Amino acid sequence: MNAELLWSTGARPPADTAGDVVRWAAFSCVLVPVVLVVYGSSFAGAAGSALGLTAVTAVCRLLLRQSERAAAEERARGVLPPSGRHARVPPRAHRGGRHGRGCTPEG
Repeated sequence: MNAELLWSTGARPPADTAGDVVRWAAFSCVLVPVVLVVYGSSFAGAAGSALGLTAVTAVCRLLLRQSERAAAEERARGVLPPSGRHARVPPRAHRGGRHGRGCTPEG
């Protein structure tokens, strides 16, 4: 299905959260040095900040993509449950608190 058909039926395309994070980080790699120069920082200092932000963004992008691939492989093998807010939770999975039976030694 193409995107127009999906949007016309009310369904939204899947979220690309890692892509969104990388896009915002790339935007900040451009914006931060500009703001630094406008507010009186040296060009060399702004360039150093840009290089540092770019390096951190590249490493984060690499780690996010690797994590996404690993999660997709685990999901394909059936190890991980489906992600999302409405994923099925096995019965009694959220049980907690104190229970009287079987917790104290018989004496």
